[in-house]
Amino acid sequence: MDVIAGLLEGPRARGAFMIRALFDPPWSVRIADEAPLSVMIMVRGSAWIVPEDGAPAQRIRPGDLAIARGPDHYTCADDPTTEAFAEIQPGERCVPLGGAPSGKYAGLGLRAWGESHDSSVELLIGTYQLRGELTGRLLDALPPLLVLPTEVWDCPLTPLLADEISKDEPGQDVVLDRLLDLLLIAALRAWFSRPEAAAPAWYRAMGDPVVGRALRLLQDDPAHPWTIQDLASRTGVSRAALARRFTDLVGEPPMTYLTNWRLALAADLLRDSELTIGAVARKVGYGSAFALSGAFKRVHGISPQEHRTRAA
Repeated sequence: MDVIAGLLEGPRARGAFMIRALFDPPWSVRIADEAPLSVMIMVRGSAWIVPEDGAPAQRIRPGDLAIARGPDHYTCADDPTTEAFAEIQPGERCVPLGGAPSGKYAGLGLRAWGESHDSSVELLIGTYQLRGELTGRLLDALPPLLVLPTEVWDCPLTPLLADEISKDEPGQDVVLDRLLDLLLIAALRAWFSRPEAAAPAWYRAMGDPVVGRALRLLQDDPAHPWTIQDLASRTGVSRAALARRFTDLVGEPPMTYLTNWRLALAADLLRDSELTIGAVARKVGYGSAFALSGAFKRVHGISPQEHRTRAA
Protein backbone atom coordinates (compact mmCIF):
# COMPACT_ATOMS: atom_id res chain seq x y z
CA MET A 1 0.00 0.00 0.00
CA ASP A 2 1.44 3.41 -0.94
CA VAL A 3 0.52 6.76 0.57
CA ILE A 4 -2.02 7.61 -2.13
CA ALA A 5 -3.73 4.24 -1.72
CA GLY A 6 -3.62 4.79 2.02
CA LEU A 7 -5.80 7.86 1.65
CA LEU A 8 -8.71 5.76 0.40
CA GLU A 9 -8.02 2.42 2.06
CA GLY A 10 -9.93 3.45 5.18
CA PRO A 11 -12.69 6.04 4.70
CA ARG A 12 -12.93 5.77 0.94
CA ALA A 13 -16.09 7.08 -0.68
CA ARG A 14 -19.16 5.26 0.56
CA GLY A 15 -22.35 6.91 -0.57
CA ALA A 16 -20.48 10.12 -1.32
CA PHE A 17 -22.58 13.20 -2.00
CA MET A 18 -22.56 13.66 -5.78
CA ILE A 19 -24.37 16.40 -7.67
CA ARG A 20 -24.53 18.45 -10.86
CA ALA A 21 -24.82 22.11 -9.89
CA LEU A 22 -26.52 24.21 -12.59
CA PHE A 23 -26.59 28.02 -12.50
CA ASP A 24 -27.04 31.21 -14.49
CA PRO A 25 -25.31 34.48 -13.52
CA PRO A 26 -25.57 36.04 -11.11
CA TRP A 27 -25.19 33.07 -8.77
CA SER A 28 -23.39 32.39 -5.52
CA VAL A 29 -23.48 29.58 -2.95
CA ARG A 30 -21.68 29.52 0.41
CA ILE A 31 -20.30 26.08 1.29
CA ALA A 32 -20.38 25.47 5.04
CA ASP A 33 -20.95 21.70 5.14
CA GLU A 34 -17.54 21.14 6.82
CA ALA A 35 -16.97 17.97 4.78
CA PRO A 36 -13.35 16.82 4.91
CA LEU A 37 -12.84 16.91 1.15
CA SER A 38 -14.77 18.07 -1.91
CA VAL A 39 -13.82 17.60 -5.56
CA MET A 40 -15.21 20.03 -8.15
CA ILE A 41 -14.98 19.74 -11.92
CA MET A 42 -16.04 22.56 -14.24
CA VAL A 43 -18.02 21.20 -17.20
CA ARG A 44 -19.23 24.44 -18.76
CA GLY A 45 -19.09 28.10 -17.86
CA SER A 46 -16.73 29.28 -15.14
CA ALA A 47 -16.76 29.83 -11.39
CA TRP A 48 -14.80 31.62 -8.71
CA ILE A 49 -13.96 29.78 -5.48
CA VAL A 50 -13.50 32.25 -2.65
CA PRO A 51 -11.97 30.89 0.61
CA GLU A 52 -13.09 32.54 3.83
CA ASP A 53 -9.62 32.37 5.38
CA GLY A 54 -8.44 35.33 3.31
CA ALA A 55 -6.61 33.25 0.70
CA PRO A 56 -6.88 34.50 -2.89
CA ALA A 57 -9.97 33.56 -4.87
CA GLN A 58 -9.30 31.14 -7.73
CA ARG A 59 -11.17 30.81 -11.00
CA ILE A 60 -11.97 27.49 -12.64
CA ARG A 61 -12.92 27.03 -16.29
CA PRO A 62 -14.14 24.04 -18.33
CA GLY A 63 -11.96 21.01 -17.67
CA ASP A 64 -10.38 22.47 -14.52
CA LEU A 65 -10.53 20.54 -11.24
CA ALA A 66 -10.53 21.98 -7.73
CA ILE A 67 -10.16 20.24 -4.38
CA ALA A 68 -11.38 21.99 -1.23
CA ARG A 69 -10.22 20.61 2.11
CA GLY A 70 -12.62 20.94 5.01
CA PRO A 71 -13.76 22.02 7.44
CA ASP A 72 -12.95 25.49 6.08
CA HIS A 73 -15.86 27.40 4.53
CA TYR A 74 -15.78 28.93 1.06
CA THR A 75 -18.07 30.41 -1.58
CA CYS A 76 -18.62 29.36 -5.21
CA ALA A 77 -19.90 32.15 -7.43
CA ASP A 78 -19.96 33.67 -10.89
CA ASP A 79 -17.99 36.61 -9.48
CA PRO A 80 -16.14 37.06 -6.16
CA THR A 81 -18.33 40.07 -5.35
CA THR A 82 -21.70 38.31 -5.79
CA GLU A 83 -23.49 37.88 -2.47
CA ALA A 84 -24.45 34.28 -1.65
CA PHE A 85 -28.05 33.34 -2.37
CA ALA A 86 -27.87 30.03 -0.46
CA GLU A 87 -25.75 28.13 2.05
CA ILE A 88 -24.95 24.42 2.08
CA GLN A 89 -24.83 23.22 5.67
CA PRO A 90 -23.79 19.87 7.21
CA GLY A 91 -25.96 17.02 6.02
CA GLU A 92 -26.33 18.56 2.53
CA ARG A 93 -28.95 20.92 3.92
CA CYS A 94 -29.50 23.99 1.72
CA VAL A 95 -30.92 27.19 3.21
CA PRO A 96 -31.66 30.49 1.42
CA LEU A 97 -29.69 33.57 2.42
CA GLY A 98 -30.45 37.29 2.46
CA GLY A 99 -32.96 38.40 -0.11
CA ALA A 100 -32.70 35.34 -2.34
CA PRO A 101 -35.94 34.68 -4.23
CA SER A 102 -37.91 31.77 -2.84
CA GLY A 103 -36.98 28.60 -4.68
CA LYS A 104 -34.13 30.24 -6.61
CA TYR A 105 -32.18 26.99 -6.32
CA ALA A 106 -34.05 23.70 -6.21
CA GLY A 107 -33.73 20.01 -6.94
CA LEU A 108 -33.83 19.32 -10.68
CA GLY A 109 -34.19 15.56 -10.57
CA LEU A 110 -31.59 12.85 -10.07
CA ARG A 111 -28.35 14.33 -8.64
CA ALA A 112 -29.05 17.75 -10.13
CA TRP A 113 -29.58 21.03 -8.29
CA GLY A 114 -29.74 24.67 -9.24
CA GLU A 115 -31.84 26.72 -11.63
CA SER A 116 -32.33 24.85 -14.91
CA HIS A 117 -30.91 21.96 -16.90
CA ASP A 118 -30.19 24.51 -19.63
CA SER A 119 -28.16 26.76 -17.34
CA SER A 120 -24.94 28.24 -18.70
CA VAL A 121 -22.88 26.88 -15.80
CA GLU A 122 -22.47 23.20 -14.92
CA LEU A 123 -20.26 22.09 -12.04
CA LEU A 124 -19.82 18.47 -10.94
CA ILE A 125 -19.26 18.07 -7.21
CA GLY A 126 -18.25 14.99 -5.22
CA THR A 127 -17.96 15.26 -1.46
CA TYR A 128 -16.38 12.84 1.00
CA GLN A 129 -18.29 12.74 4.26
CA LEU A 130 -15.76 11.12 6.64
CA ARG A 131 -12.26 11.94 7.80
CA GLY A 132 -10.41 9.05 9.39
CA GLU A 133 -7.12 8.97 11.24
CA LEU A 134 -5.49 7.13 8.36
CA THR A 135 -6.23 9.92 5.90
CA GLY A 136 -5.05 12.76 8.10
CA ARG A 137 -1.40 12.45 7.13
CA LEU A 138 -2.24 13.09 3.49
CA LEU A 139 -5.13 15.53 3.87
CA ASP A 140 -3.09 17.71 6.18
CA ALA A 141 -0.49 18.00 3.42
CA LEU A 142 -3.01 19.61 1.08
CA PRO A 143 -3.72 23.34 0.97
CA PRO A 144 -7.27 24.42 1.86
CA LEU A 145 -7.89 24.90 -1.86
CA LEU A 146 -5.98 23.62 -4.86
CA VAL A 147 -6.78 24.00 -8.54
CA LEU A 148 -5.52 21.90 -11.43
CA PRO A 149 -6.11 23.82 -14.68
CA THR A 150 -6.95 21.92 -17.81
CA GLU A 151 -3.50 22.77 -19.26
CA VAL A 152 -1.90 20.40 -16.73
CA TRP A 153 -4.90 18.22 -15.98
CA ASP A 154 -6.40 16.12 -18.76
CA CYS A 155 -8.09 13.13 -17.15
CA PRO A 156 -10.29 10.72 -19.15
CA LEU A 157 -12.35 10.06 -16.01
CA THR A 158 -13.98 13.49 -16.17
CA PRO A 159 -16.33 12.81 -19.12
CA LEU A 160 -17.08 9.37 -17.69
CA LEU A 161 -18.17 10.87 -14.37
CA ALA A 162 -20.22 13.52 -16.20
CA ASP A 163 -22.02 10.72 -18.04
CA GLU A 164 -22.54 8.42 -15.06
CA ILE A 165 -23.76 11.04 -12.59
CA SER A 166 -27.11 11.32 -14.39
CA LYS A 167 -27.77 7.59 -14.60
CA ASP A 168 -30.01 5.55 -12.31
CA GLU A 169 -28.78 2.02 -12.89
CA PRO A 170 -28.42 -0.83 -10.35
CA GLY A 171 -25.39 -0.21 -8.16
CA GLN A 172 -25.00 3.34 -9.47
CA ASP A 173 -23.94 4.79 -6.13
CA VAL A 174 -21.06 2.31 -5.93
CA VAL A 175 -20.00 3.14 -9.49
CA LEU A 176 -19.94 6.84 -8.64
CA ASP A 177 -18.03 6.24 -5.41
CA ARG A 178 -15.31 4.34 -7.24
CA LEU A 179 -15.12 6.94 -10.01
CA LEU A 180 -14.71 9.64 -7.39
CA ASP A 181 -11.93 7.65 -5.72
CA LEU A 182 -10.10 7.18 -9.01
CA LEU A 183 -10.54 10.82 -9.91
CA LEU A 184 -9.14 11.93 -6.56
CA ILE A 185 -6.13 9.62 -6.83
CA ALA A 186 -5.37 10.91 -10.34
CA ALA A 187 -5.72 14.49 -9.15
CA LEU A 188 -3.42 13.97 -6.16
CA ARG A 189 -0.79 12.35 -8.35
CA ALA A 190 -0.95 15.33 -10.69
CA TRP A 191 -0.86 17.81 -7.82
CA PHE A 192 2.08 16.30 -5.93
CA SER A 193 4.12 16.15 -9.13
CA ARG A 194 3.95 19.94 -9.40
CA PRO A 195 6.70 22.06 -7.77
CA GLU A 196 4.23 24.43 -6.08
CA ALA A 197 2.64 21.49 -4.27
CA ALA A 198 5.61 21.17 -1.89
CA ALA A 199 4.93 17.45 -1.46
CA PRO A 200 5.54 16.30 2.13
CA ALA A 201 8.73 14.44 3.00
CA TRP A 202 7.04 11.08 3.54
CA TYR A 203 5.47 11.31 0.07
CA ARG A 204 8.78 12.08 -1.63
CA ALA A 205 10.43 9.29 0.36
CA MET A 206 8.30 6.72 -1.43
CA GLY A 207 10.52 7.23 -4.48
CA ASP A 208 13.71 6.39 -2.58
CA PRO A 209 14.91 2.83 -3.38
CA VAL A 210 15.70 2.06 0.27
CA VAL A 211 13.25 4.12 2.32
CA GLY A 212 10.41 3.60 -0.17
CA ARG A 213 10.90 -0.16 0.17
CA ALA A 214 10.88 0.09 3.97
CA LEU A 215 7.72 2.21 3.95
CA ARG A 216 5.89 -0.28 1.75
CA LEU A 217 6.95 -3.18 3.99
CA LEU A 218 5.60 -1.42 7.08
CA GLN A 219 2.38 -0.31 5.41
CA ASP A 220 1.64 -3.64 3.76
CA ASP A 221 2.10 -5.75 6.89
CA PRO A 222 1.75 -3.66 10.06
CA ALA A 223 1.00 -6.75 12.16
CA HIS A 224 4.47 -8.19 11.54
CA PRO A 225 6.83 -7.87 14.55
CA TRP A 226 9.15 -5.50 12.73
CA THR A 227 12.59 -4.57 14.02
CA ILE A 228 15.22 -2.26 12.58
CA GLN A 229 17.38 -5.30 11.85
CA ASP A 230 14.53 -6.98 9.97
CA LEU A 231 13.87 -3.89 7.86
CA ALA A 232 17.58 -3.36 7.21
CA SER A 233 17.99 -6.94 6.02
CA ARG A 234 15.06 -6.65 3.63
CA THR A 235 16.21 -3.32 2.20
CA GLY A 236 19.86 -4.34 1.85
CA VAL A 237 21.50 -1.75 4.11
CA SER A 238 22.83 -1.62 7.66
CA ARG A 239 20.63 -0.76 10.62
CA ALA A 240 22.42 2.53 11.17
CA ALA A 241 22.19 3.49 7.49
CA LEU A 242 18.48 2.67 7.33
CA ALA A 243 17.65 4.53 10.54
CA ARG A 244 19.59 7.61 9.43
CA ARG A 245 18.22 7.64 5.87
CA PHE A 246 14.64 6.94 6.96
CA THR A 247 14.67 9.69 9.57
CA ASP A 248 16.24 12.19 7.17
CA LEU A 249 13.65 11.55 4.43
CA VAL A 250 10.48 10.82 6.40
CA GLY A 251 11.07 13.06 9.40
CA GLU A 252 10.76 10.37 12.06
CA PRO A 253 12.50 7.04 12.86
CA PRO A 254 11.14 3.81 11.34
CA MET A 255 9.67 2.44 14.58
CA THR A 256 7.98 5.75 15.37
CA TYR A 257 6.47 5.77 11.89
CA LEU A 258 5.29 2.17 12.41
CA THR A 259 3.64 3.02 15.72
CA ASN A 260 1.77 5.95 14.22
CA TRP A 261 0.73 3.87 11.21
CA ARG A 262 -0.57 1.06 13.42
CA LEU A 263 -2.56 3.45 15.58
CA ALA A 264 -4.00 5.19 12.52
CA LEU A 265 -5.14 1.83 11.15
CA ALA A 266 -6.57 0.92 14.54
CA ALA A 267 -8.52 4.18 14.71
CA ASP A 268 -10.12 3.45 11.34
CA LEU A 269 -10.95 -0.15 12.25
CA LEU A 270 -12.49 0.94 15.55
CA ARG A 271 -14.68 3.42 13.71
CA ASP A 272 -15.59 1.42 10.61
CA SER A 273 -15.74 -2.21 11.73
CA GLU A 274 -17.38 -4.33 14.42
CA LEU A 275 -14.15 -6.10 15.36
CA THR A 276 -13.47 -6.39 19.07
CA ILE A 277 -10.69 -4.26 20.46
CA GLY A 278 -8.61 -7.41 20.87
CA ALA A 279 -9.13 -8.35 17.21
CA VAL A 280 -8.20 -4.83 16.13
CA ALA A 281 -5.08 -5.03 18.28
CA ARG A 282 -3.92 -8.25 16.64
CA LYS A 283 -4.70 -6.93 13.17
CA VAL A 284 -2.39 -3.94 13.59
CA GLY A 285 0.45 -5.64 15.45
CA TYR A 286 -0.38 -5.45 19.16
CA GLY A 287 -0.48 -8.61 21.24
CA SER A 288 -3.53 -7.70 23.27
CA ALA A 289 -6.30 -5.18 23.76
CA PHE A 290 -4.40 -3.93 26.82
CA ALA A 291 -1.26 -3.22 24.80
CA LEU A 292 -3.23 -1.38 22.12
CA SER A 293 -5.16 0.61 24.73
CA GLY A 294 -1.98 1.84 26.39
CA ALA A 295 -0.39 2.97 23.11
CA PHE A 296 -3.62 4.44 21.79
CA LYS A 297 -4.23 6.51 24.90
CA ARG A 298 -0.66 7.85 24.95
CA VAL A 299 -1.03 9.18 21.41
CA HIS A 300 -4.72 10.12 21.22
CA GLY A 301 -5.48 10.91 24.84
CA ILE A 302 -8.50 8.60 24.94
CA SER A 303 -9.01 4.85 25.05
CA PRO A 304 -9.93 2.79 21.96
CA GLN A 305 -13.43 2.30 23.39
CA GLU A 306 -13.89 6.04 23.90
CA HIS A 307 -12.72 6.64 20.32
CA ARG A 308 -15.23 4.10 19.02
CA THR A 309 -18.06 5.62 21.07
CA ARG A 310 -17.30 9.16 19.88
CA ALA A 311 -17.08 8.06 16.25
CA ALA A 312 -20.45 6.34 16.50
